[in-house]
Amino acid sequence: MLQPGEGPVDGDHYLPADPELVHWGLLPNARSEPVLTIRSGETVTLDTISHEGILGDQGRDPAAFFGAAGIPGTALLADAVALAASPREHDASTRGPHVVTGPVAVRGARPGDVLEAEVLSLRRRAPYGAISNRHGRGALPAEYPEPPATVHSVVATVGDDGRGRLPVGDGRHLSFRLRPFLGIMGVAPATEADVHSVPPGRHGGNLDVRHLLAGSRLFLPVQVPDALFYAGDPHFSQGDGEVALTAFEAPLRATLRVTLHSGPDARALAARLRAPYAETADEVIVLGLDADLDEAVRYAVRDALALLDHRHGIPGPVGLAYLSAAADFQISQVVDGVKGVHGRLAKADLTAPRAETPANGR
Repeated sequence: MLQPGEGPVDGDHYLPADPELVHWGLLPNARSEPVLTIRSGETVTLDTISHEGILGDQGRDPAAFFGAAGIPGTALLADAVALAASPREHDASTRGPHVVTGPVAVRGARPGDVLEAEVLSLRRRAPYGAISNRHGRGALPAEYPEPPATVHSVVATVGDDGRGRLPVGDGRHLSFRLRPFLGIMGVAPATEADVHSVPPGRHGGNLDVRHLLAGSRLFLPVQVPDALFYAGDPHFSQGDGEVALTAFEAPLRATLRVTLHSGPDARALAARLRAPYAETADEVIVLGLDADLDEAVRYAVRDALALLDHRHGIPGPVGLAYLSAAADFQISQVVDGVKGVHGRLAKADLTAPRAETPANGR
């Protein structure tokens, strides 16, 4: 267990998930006050709380919710228990479910700059979490959860072998690989209106891209002074699509290095793209976001073409041929209203140098 203020902290700064300071259901916006200010290049460790087990349709009582699955009260996180027991209002009809830690101000960030969030480490704060299908949502909204239920939650655990364990209900368990990541990373959008935590956008937010593991880097276009970075929606694992509405939602202690890019090249690329983009050791990942899944695919392909042109000078027709032959366009999630598609381009394919024009012009 990684209780607030206990255990290893890998970053230069530590930001707990203070129940009085976290955002619940709404993301930070242009008028939000930062809870921490750091410089570009510094690292910050954030505690994150999973919303599963503290929501109103689960009784807003994590002791009872997880206790029914055999999780003792001594294994509950103090910050999650305190948030559930607090007088803070959470109206599920007007807000999302997510608990978000932040925002963190990055000194000197200006609109048009690019904020790089490099995920350095993701430590499990507890050995359990939950997977839920609720309110007739998810990929099969007319079929699950089965009537008369309005929410169906399954408590999953981490086995001694470090794999996820999902009870079948007859004494068996399904076992699966864990791949922890943050479903939400983002910057404040340039609005003073409430920002619902569910739909992702150019600000990032609830992207739910399972490839944003430790070692990945997410590039976010800054929209307000000081960027106001935040993170939340921790996952122990998720499949592409996240078809049941949630995946293995469970709390993480995340350490990130936040770096500001304010040069003309970074700003120019960000201005050409409709969404954030990411990199892993081996891939560049572009995103497409839209309520229409077909349109989300189109946006992802267009951003991939823009990136290929901007970074590598590859003309559109050639770029489209390459994407069709070698890139993977996969569904990130279909359950957040704004659906997500991510396109994965292998870096090894893009290392060829530009051809030089001979001195005689031929």
